[in-house]
Amino acid sequence: MYGTLCGTVYWTDRGGAGEMREVPEMPELTREQRGRGLAGRVPFRVVEVTGPSMVPTLHHGDWLLVQYGATVRPGDVVILRHPFQQDLLIVKRAAERRRGGWWVLADNTFAGGDSTDYGTVPEELVLARVRARYRPLKKDQRSVWGVVAWALSALRPVSAARSVSRRLRAR
Repeated sequence: MYGTLCGTVYWTDRGGAGEMREVPEMPELTREQRGRGLAGRVPFRVVEVTGPSMVPTLHHGDWLLVQYGATVRPGDVVILRHPFQQDLLIVKRAAERRRGGWWVLADNTFAGGDSTDYGTVPEELVLARVRARYRPLKKDQRSVWGVVAWALSALRPVSAARSVSRRLRAR
């Protein structure tokens, strides 16, 4: 559906932690694919969000474009394996690099399921960086103004500098 480098990640909300499972596994690139321009160098995937842990930055039903193997900086939204259940993938914000890995936080402090519960996440469990968010059109958005408002905000880049949650936490 998305080509050889893309797949779908389905989320399951277990206790509001914003957890997900991956179907299928990330394919390994052959030597031929690695040398084939952008497709061999930039492995993107599309994932769907379920759960409240990243509200207000990400909402239930949002679609994310993620890049595997991208450099992670403090403040980036990342996809990572849950430290205790490594078959589950979760989305969190990489708050800071610490000895032994990354300290990750949920944007919604009431949802939990972040480093305050399980500590520093090892570097090898951080898999991908979120590049963009697409918010699908809702069925009840039928007015002209509703569709125009959706069109202006449907596709947005997700970066540390533009996060709504950082502005909310600064207060």
